[in-house]
Amino acid sequence: MRKFSFLLLLLIALSCKDNDLKPNIVWIMSEDNSIHYINIYSERGVNMPSLNSLANDGVIFNNAFSNSPVCSVARTTLITGVYAPRIGTQYHHTRSIKKIKLPKNIKPLPTYLKNAGYYTTNNDKEDYNFEKEGLIWDDSSSKATYKNRKEGEPFFHVVSFGNTHESQLHFNNKDLELGLKSRNLESITPLPYHPDTPTFRYTESLIQLRHLEVDILIGEVVKDLEKDGLLEDTFIFYFGDHGGVLPRSKGYLYETGINVPLIIRIPENWKKLSPFKKNTRTTAFIDFVDFVPTVLSLAGIEIPKNLDGTKFMGKKTSKNKIENQNTTFSYADRFDEKYDMVRSIRKGKFKYIRNFQPFNVDGLYNFYRYKMLAYKEWYNMFHEGKLNNIQSQFFKTKLPEALYNIEDDPYETKNLANQVNYFNILSNLRNELTDHLISINDLSFLPEFHLINNANSDIESYSNKNKDLIKKLINISNLSLYDYDKVSSKIKDALNDDNPWIRYWGLIVSSIFGNKALENKEKISYIFENDSENVVKMRAAEYMLLNDIQISESKIISLLENPKYETEACLMLNTIALIKTKNPNYKLNFNTSKYPNEWLKDEKDLVNRRINYITENE
Repeated sequence: MRKFSFLLLLLIALSCKDNDLKPNIVWIMSEDNSIHYINIYSERGVNMPSLNSLANDGVIFNNAFSNSPVCSVARTTLITGVYAPRIGTQYHHTRSIKKIKLPKNIKPLPTYLKNAGYYTTNNDKEDYNFEKEGLIWDDSSSKATYKNRKEGEPFFHVVSFGNTHESQLHFNNKDLELGLKSRNLESITPLPYHPDTPTFRYTESLIQLRHLEVDILIGEVVKDLEKDGLLEDTFIFYFGDHGGVLPRSKGYLYETGINVPLIIRIPENWKKLSPFKKNTRTTAFIDFVDFVPTVLSLAGIEIPKNLDGTKFMGKKTSKNKIENQNTTFSYADRFDEKYDMVRSIRKGKFKYIRNFQPFNVDGLYNFYRYKMLAYKEWYNMFHEGKLNNIQSQFFKTKLPEALYNIEDDPYETKNLANQVNYFNILSNLRNELTDHLISINDLSFLPEFHLINNANSDIESYSNKNKDLIKKLINISNLSLYDYDKVSSKIKDALNDDNPWIRYWGLIVSSIFGNKALENKEKISYIFENDSENVVKMRAAEYMLLNDIQISESKIISLLENPKYETEACLMLNTIALIKTKNPNYKLNFNTSKYPNEWLKDEKDLVNRRINYITENE
């Protein structure tokens, strides 16, 4: 009996020890990197041996999406497991703009893991759009490593490689001249929407070299884990932090901006937690919002109910259910000083893009983007009339809706939105996207400066309080999708509403309809002269400027000289930058002496960037 009891206790002890074991998890990120640069995904991509090795022992995800096409928004989505427009983190950060506090029921991923006994390290880019409260990581620095953990302590380690970052393509004309002499560019074929010039060929060849550098660094991380005897106890995720770096990718909701590489190496000792076998490929749709629940599931931690994502690995994960996932939602708002508002849904092979302000051309000037010579050359060639129709789309007014068949048109150059044969697909995707925006209570329908000043301390309460208003704003924005005659009375109602944000969206819709809305010319002029909100006045001015209606330049200048908030100023200046982008000869000089010094310190300040562009001679 004693012998039996001893054996029973031993079995229980061994069982408990096994249950206490947890896999290690490593994330390896390369910056600004879509699937289009890697030969695992694309014939035009480079061969990356380290990635090939990971894939041989893991699974390749064909359809992984960053939800946002820019780093801070994508990384915030990644670390919270929540759609950014639901919690006010959708605007690309800047140093002087106050960040939103996370809702009390939303925690960054490392917080959950630390509470469960994980050692958490980040080397070393964070780039979060929320106000940090307390210690998120055990170590987040350029020296952060899992090797400093206690013996036997499971770890979560993140490493980012910036070799492929956009800044690597900020070469000058002298560098370009030397590069063209030293490199053979005959094998480079520019993307169909790019002009085929030596500048574009050299730019693409350079980013290919940077991928080879990243591949070596990935291999070093894997070798370290193997040398330390940790490889078969560690899930290794490799992915891009959002889409690619060439013009019309980063910052845009095209596939080149959001369809990221994702390869996960499955450790032998924990393969039971993966529904996928090694050396396989899946077409399942995976989003950044899915990463938090997945890591928590792998770590054996209960998944909070308030997350937006779904696990795709871990205990009791159904492969069939995951592989039936075929839908992704994405969002694009302010990137540095460039404002726009775009949402998209992709379902299977069809991609629907909703441009809420289609008069904001894709090529709207952005200081950091236009550091790249390829951007500058593209813009100049457009104004010189040297581009074909597909290459010119980037600088032309968009349609409110776009529909693409990604299988037939992977680079999204053929908009099917107005083709009768695709009406049902368009309508279904439009409705599904609208339902999604209402369900998350998309906060971008209210101006950024208004959110910062009214919702920062308790974004969740503010969101709930304004749920009905946001739904109404969504419905007003959708008036642009119908024949003008059928919705003209509703546009008039919006322009006459007591709520400034309803007037705001009534003006945006008017600008989309252009000359068709001229019957409201007197009302729009009255709003420009008398409205209580500066940004509403500027939306009225925007309509008048876009439709060549005479407007007092001195009153525009007066409006620009008296903003209360930085993002309010930036939003108003966006309109003037749009006019100048369309007409390089347009110039507006005004006095910024009333602006706080922190708005104008150097080239990193968003308002300063816009003012320099608007007032410069070209």
